[in-house]
Amino acid sequence: MKFMKLGSKPDAFQSEGDSIRYVATELSSDIVVIVGDLKFYLHKFPLLSKSGCMQKLVAIANEENKDEVTIQDVPGGPAAFEICVKFCYGMIVTLNAYNVVAARCAAEFLEMYETVEKGNLVYKIDVFLTSSVFRGWKDSIIFLQTTRSLLPWAENLKLVSHCIEAIASKASIETSKVEWSYTYNRKKLPSENGQESPWNGVRKQQAVPKDWWVEDLCELDIELYKQVIMTIKTKGKVSGDTVGEALKAYAYRRLPELGKGTLQGVDSAKALLLVETMVSLLPSEKGSVSCSFLLRLLRTAISLGCGDTVRRHLIRRIGSQLEDALVSDLLIRASAGGNMMYDVDTVLELVKEFVVQGMIAHIDPLLENDYDDIKKHRRSISDASKGMVAKLVDSYLAEVSQDPNLPISKFVTLAESVSGFYRPSHDGLYCAIDMYLKAHPGISKGEKKRICRLMDCEKLSADACSHAVQNERLPLRVVVQILFFEQVKATTSSSAAVTPDISSDPTRPMMLPSGSLGSSRSVTTNTEDTEDDWDGIPTSDELKALRGEIAMLRAGEGPSRSTRGEIQGPRSDAERAAANKVRGLLMSKKMFSRLWSGKEKPEGENLSSSDTSGSLGSSNFEEIRSTPSRSRRRPLS
Repeated sequence: MKFMKLGSKPDAFQSEGDSIRYVATELSSDIVVIVGDLKFYLHKFPLLSKSGCMQKLVAIANEENKDEVTIQDVPGGPAAFEICVKFCYGMIVTLNAYNVVAARCAAEFLEMYETVEKGNLVYKIDVFLTSSVFRGWKDSIIFLQTTRSLLPWAENLKLVSHCIEAIASKASIETSKVEWSYTYNRKKLPSENGQESPWNGVRKQQAVPKDWWVEDLCELDIELYKQVIMTIKTKGKVSGDTVGEALKAYAYRRLPELGKGTLQGVDSAKALLLVETMVSLLPSEKGSVSCSFLLRLLRTAISLGCGDTVRRHLIRRIGSQLEDALVSDLLIRASAGGNMMYDVDTVLELVKEFVVQGMIAHIDPLLENDYDDIKKHRRSISDASKGMVAKLVDSYLAEVSQDPNLPISKFVTLAESVSGFYRPSHDGLYCAIDMYLKAHPGISKGEKKRICRLMDCEKLSADACSHAVQNERLPLRVVVQILFFEQVKATTSSSAAVTPDISSDPTRPMMLPSGSLGSSRSVTTNTEDTEDDWDGIPTSDELKALRGEIAMLRAGEGPSRSTRGEIQGPRSDAERAAANKVRGLLMSKKMFSRLWSGKEKPEGENLSSSDTSGSLGSSNFEEIRSTPSRSRRRPLS
């Protein structure tokens, strides 16, 4: 730390009690100066020779025949006044970054200018600041921090602005020119850890990380920090990534509870100011701040009750990079007044914002003012990004679906918000649907039908199909579709035998195992009863019969002798009844028109209502298999 020593005489100030300070000298004092709670017994001559203010006050006291002078509101208080008095007496005074601000403000107050005496205190302090304090990195930060208690004096004297400019200039300098010490306790470069191998036997000079200044600035008060960051951004020499890292470091230093569910023992007003300041300082470049940090800011903003402006700005920023989000960061707790566990509406807003920004290149000019910070970095969202968001939503739904109070409408709305995103697999969506059905066993058949329509059975992996056909929670129509498409895939990929493709000829009648044609005249079941059966939950015996029927339908021929023996001659009454029920359902014209019309649709159109939706992620079906199943036997191929 730099310091400046003034004067040569020894310090002769002494105390008498807690309220009296005097100069130990042979001459008795002839003036008493009261500053705050202290009385200074001094001599007029040294004071009047250097202070214009004291000249005026002593003149007034002489006219009133008084030997006491009261000075109100001295910046820096009695301590700063004493420094100035010692300078007047020529006593040794040591100035450093901690006390020089107070001394400079007090000297200004006492009018210790060059016009009063050459080489006065104001001039000497200004030289010290320019030549030493503002040239030092840590001295500048200490100096700036001490200005907090000396406002508005420090601002009026431009001490704050000059110091901020000095700090910002150093932070913006090329790292190769950094020659001063700095604090850096975060993850360092290999070269800084001494792990970089020498080149040609000569060790390279240790590299300075581009964010070397971040930690030292965390010592500043929030208002001063804001001014420094704004000045750094104005200079335009520091990347948005580095500024974003600085904001993240400061936020976690000042509010370690950032992003947590509860903010216990935290000053809400200070935390609110911190969040609002961080949001106002966010760099405009996409990706300059991690999506995780933005979501933590949003979570904290919601818990603190931030205004709509802050909340909306965060949603827009997160929406521009939602593909980088983590499920854990999206699990925002719902407000205390609600009965739901998580704030699903906010996540839905984020997904909608992601979709809107994908169309920003074609946005209405009347709305462009609302997207000034985003349209500077316009982009078309890639299919990969859409797939990542779809996978994110699937995983999020799997988490929040465990909330027994989550309405099915919110589940469906959020799932449908990414229905336009292509994804090759619907495994993640299946997991989410299965978790919802497990946590909400009391939902109606219609609601089960509604939620299962979100899934495309053709886009389930082999593991997902294996689990689904044994899943007691799925409606029968879904199991039929899964078994049918699973059999189609298995037959298509088989090289042992070539089976006719009945879907290539829509006019060809379908031969059912019973030998009758698949027309409406071959069955006499009631339509409403059939629909109820399709939406119902099949038993394990029905599933067993169903798998055999689907296999033979795909082959386009009647059952073999062994198969006929298994299906038409079941070993029990329950198996016989299940087989007859399944055979009757399969002969329903309505069911088969749906199945086969799904196979005849144009390319790109799928069977389910969510034909264009999807997820890039797969799920761990071994975990789901711990749920109750209809049968432990694997589906027959």
